[in-house]
Amino acid sequence: MHKKTTEYLAMVRDKTGFSDYKIAKEYEINQSNLSKYSSGKAALSETHAWLFANILDIDPAEVVANTKLEHAISSGNNSKAKFWQEQLDKIFSESEPIKIQIAQINPIVGDIELNAKKMIELTIEASEIGAHLIVFPELALTGYPPEDLLLRDGFIYQVRQEIDNLCSLIPSNISLLFGAPSHSNGNLYNSAYLVQNNKVQNIYNKQELPNYGVFDEKRYFSEGSESLVFECQNTKIGVLICEDQWVENPIRELCKSNIDMVISLNASPFQLNKISERMNICKKYALDYGVSFLYINMVGGQDEVVFDGNSFVVDNHGELSLEMPAFQEICAFHNETSLPREFVNEEESIYSAIVLATRDYIKKNSFSGALIGLSGGIDSALTLAIAVDAIGAENVHAVMMPYQYTSQISLNDSELQAKTQGVKFSSIDIHSIVNSFNTSLSDLFENTNVDTTEENIQSRVRGSLLMALSNKHHKIVLATGNKSEMAVGYATLYGDMCGGFAPLKDISKTMVYRLSKYRNTISEVIPERVITRPPSAELAPDQVDQDSLPPYDILDDILMRFVEKKQSAESIIAHGHSAENVNKITSLILRNEYKRRQSAPGPKVSTNAFGKERRYPMTSKFKP
Repeated sequence: MHKKTTEYLAMVRDKTGFSDYKIAKEYEINQSNLSKYSSGKAALSETHAWLFANILDIDPAEVVANTKLEHAISSGNNSKAKFWQEQLDKIFSESEPIKIQIAQINPIVGDIELNAKKMIELTIEASEIGAHLIVFPELALTGYPPEDLLLRDGFIYQVRQEIDNLCSLIPSNISLLFGAPSHSNGNLYNSAYLVQNNKVQNIYNKQELPNYGVFDEKRYFSEGSESLVFECQNTKIGVLICEDQWVENPIRELCKSNIDMVISLNASPFQLNKISERMNICKKYALDYGVSFLYINMVGGQDEVVFDGNSFVVDNHGELSLEMPAFQEICAFHNETSLPREFVNEEESIYSAIVLATRDYIKKNSFSGALIGLSGGIDSALTLAIAVDAIGAENVHAVMMPYQYTSQISLNDSELQAKTQGVKFSSIDIHSIVNSFNTSLSDLFENTNVDTTEENIQSRVRGSLLMALSNKHHKIVLATGNKSEMAVGYATLYGDMCGGFAPLKDISKTMVYRLSKYRNTISEVIPERVITRPPSAELAPDQVDQDSLPPYDILDDILMRFVEKKQSAESIIAHGHSAENVNKITSLILRNEYKRRQSAPGPKVSTNAFGKERRYPMTSKFKP
């Protein structure tokens, strides 16, 4: 509601303690004019509006706009009244402390139109609730990582087209900062676009390009060299993109411009302990440079990586002022009061990451549901729980495929798991199929001993049946193997390795047990004896995993040291492991690279996951 001349005059009386007569004399205002102001018969002249503003120590533009609006209303000039109301709205908006909407979103790689639509809708909503600026993550428009899609002219054309749509369809009273590729002078950049007044006002090009682990940005992008500083609501803001913040030079250059805040756009994958690393470096910068730091991260699963979100704000004293939830698509104002952070243990973080990755892989690839081969063992039991938590029991089909070595306990426990979680359950006896295979091969196998060949036939029959059901019902098969098994090749190619996605691919066997116990604290879905009984593939009489492998706590420690820490065999032996175990396990790891190259993708949670991140030759004579 605008202020009238009579209100401003009353404020001057209160401020000075003068009567109208004294005001007229002291400030050389015609007494007749002052009488009209006092009676409401006239609005302040522009000169007197400036005078009153100076007396009251307020913005003269505000007083002028209010009195111009008052005059337009009294004279019935609707077009002028509308104009001055808009000016007042703008003045009041610009005087407010900045309100930044943080949009922690889950984009789909390559669905540029849908991502843009989501961004437009969220920007409109942010404008309606009073945001001055909305920020989205790194490459939010394309999703991350777009990989070789970036090499297609049609892809870059769609990016340009949707940026034009963003500019034209968002409200003019809100600024927008988001990540997308940009093309300039024959170079492609990983960029941040600043849109103000419905135009791209600035483009910032990422300066530090990661080229390690799951990242290969130097394959696609050129490095930027210039900083970006812009103003919004009288706040000077500097922009970084992800890797820029891990090298001090970009922020050092930004802070030479005397900025108030840094906004860092990120697509940073989940990894244990990464959250605290991000916060610590941002807190350090905040203290070193006296700036507040807004860190926005993407959320969601994309093939072998999963983004955790966990966006946050650190004030200029290095204190955490806002922390947004992990693994959720959510928006929040940067100046909202953060609830106390609840302690999250490793199991909860990893389990949440795997559930999100599984859900997104299934939904983003348009599968109608998931198929799981239940064995009665802990790996398939945990995979079933993950699938149900990811996409709902009504979309999951569990299949038991017993053979003569399948124990009654496994049969009972599989059916119990399916019943407990409310999924569709089927049992397919594979005796006749396996026997048919063996009969067909009997002449060719004559005078040979029974070995893992016959065991693998059972596994491959099961894989074929699951894939047939997948083809018929358009449900994805979730492979149930874990990292420990995949490391040493304790899995059957084209058998239990069949599947489109492997939720446990980066999960060691010891962590499988920890995650199973954690999941049962939410609701008991994995029978206790599945957790406590010795693990077995049940492909031969009285078979258990430890017949051919060391205990899993020993195996997993060797794997962690060799695969994730890249220690030599000698170093691992020096840490207390027997030479026999170390030499056997490291040899198995290297020898089975060809198997892993053909395995289903699965979400990365460790510092070194099998898959895109680990690029070892399949043919190699290296001795560790």
